[in-house]
Amino acid sequence: MAKRRAEEPLEEATSVNSPASKKSKVGKVEEESHSTPLNGDLGTNGHAAADNDAYTPNIVDPANEKHEELEEAGAHLDQELDDDGDQPVVGGPIRQDAPAEGYTDLYLDTIDRSLLDFDFEKLCSVTLSNINVYACLVCGKYYQGRGPKSQAYFHALEVGHHVYINMETKKVYVLPEGYEVKSKSLDDIKYVVDPTFAKEDVTKLDKDAKTAWDLSGRKYMPGFVGMNNIKANDYFNVVINALAHVPPLRNFFMLEDLSNTPQLAQRFSILVRKIWNPRSFKAHVSPHELLQEVALRSNKRFTLTEQSDPVDFLSWFLNHLHLSLGGSKTKPGSSIIQRVFQGQMQVESQLITARADAGDRLRFEDAAVKTDISRFLILTLDLPPAPLFQDELDKNIIPQVPLTTILSKYDGIRAQERLNTRLRYRLLHPLPPFLVMHVKRFSANKFVLERNPTIVTFPVRSLDVAPYVQPNPQMHPPGEPIWYDLVANITHEAVRGSKDEGVEGERERKVWRVQVRERARDEWVEAQDLYVQGAEAQTLFTKESYCQIWERRREPKGKGKGKVKA
Repeated sequence: MAKRRAEEPLEEATSVNSPASKKSKVGKVEEESHSTPLNGDLGTNGHAAADNDAYTPNIVDPANEKHEELEEAGAHLDQELDDDGDQPVVGGPIRQDAPAEGYTDLYLDTIDRSLLDFDFEKLCSVTLSNINVYACLVCGKYYQGRGPKSQAYFHALEVGHHVYINMETKKVYVLPEGYEVKSKSLDDIKYVVDPTFAKEDVTKLDKDAKTAWDLSGRKYMPGFVGMNNIKANDYFNVVINALAHVPPLRNFFMLEDLSNTPQLAQRFSILVRKIWNPRSFKAHVSPHELLQEVALRSNKRFTLTEQSDPVDFLSWFLNHLHLSLGGSKTKPGSSIIQRVFQGQMQVESQLITARADAGDRLRFEDAAVKTDISRFLILTLDLPPAPLFQDELDKNIIPQVPLTTILSKYDGIRAQERLNTRLRYRLLHPLPPFLVMHVKRFSANKFVLERNPTIVTFPVRSLDVAPYVQPNPQMHPPGEPIWYDLVANITHEAVRGSKDEGVEGERERKVWRVQVRERARDEWVEAQDLYVQGAEAQTLFTKESYCQIWERRREPKGKGKGKVKA
């Protein structure tokens, strides 16, 4: 079918201008105007360059007009137009190396110190990454990075929170501008993130009684603060509190640079420094950061959601802390842990033969006796069996036993039976500066975990352990006492739950407390999670002691050894 001819040639249609493209293409138009047509003369269906000079629409002029309009509106010359060419593309804020003159304290009034809590693990609240984490000083949340594509940058644009601190370098930045803030008014926040102590300050901790106030005006004593029980980590809190009051261990983790050690040692160091922080924003600390590392290293053996045994955790923690500090598994005294707590004992063993007297199976015979030297961090003390029935005068309602009685396990005379072997123990010189004693209250069988409620009575000061040590005249004069004073006492209490709890075994739950000595005032303080209160030294033994830390008394120079202070 033949094409219908046009009523008039396109060359003569001068009254109608061809529409211009929405987006100006100046370079392309100029290039096409000087190019030669591929097919020679285009005839009526094309435009010859020579014939259309007078009729070509002015494409450059609309672009120039648009450019002039943008200049009049104050737009930046380098801004690009959007796809429709109607509005310029909105660019991000200009990054700055330094604040503008006169605006050095911009946004610092938006910081809310009451919302800042740096005790939790340093993870981005969006990506859960622990790399390059920043804390928003307005809302207290953690975000990763500060670049134009980072979570902290987006948070600054969306919410309008502009001040952030790097949790590793302690530098403060303003976002989205990106410049660093160097203001002395932020030093208190940097100190709370990572408290630091001089050697002179650490030596005064046990001499000067300090009182501090938090942001809410509550009074607290540095070193004797509550610890947050997130769910069931009270067993963890009492152990950390007790270790934080062992002076050599505390001083080491407060003064030494542990930046090149594993995270377990670093996080314990930070937690100890926060416990003794005199400029804290709140009167308690949270062990969440260290708990997460412990759960990771112990393969979820110790977590914050399930309660564990404090002595089991203490044994695991001391051994792994020793390895984190570069300690050796075979060489004794290779870390501060072993230098403070490790001692040695002599273990004598003998097989129980068939000719042994049935009534005196534990008496050592004249046969061969095997002697071994064993090292220890914790001494286990066995309680006598609790009586099943009360006597006539009801004296055995709560049975009691002196600490010296259960310590006789290590006098080298009384023997114990284990399988087909009789054993006897004796401590050896040199004794460690601190003795950790575990009163074994729980014994498990196939059905239940039995608890022995026997009360252990003990003196707070002047415990003589010389009867349980093998004499060595080269290290200690024979017959002279070896005095130890109590530093910390972890107690157990069985609390019955409500009748609504369905599981029979959960009706009785464990409550752990710790009693520590305040050296400057020579007083005792009891802590249970967030509750901290004073305690009387004369009534410490009335609770079920489970673990105790004793400090060897240093004899003053120039005075006779073995004399007790009045």
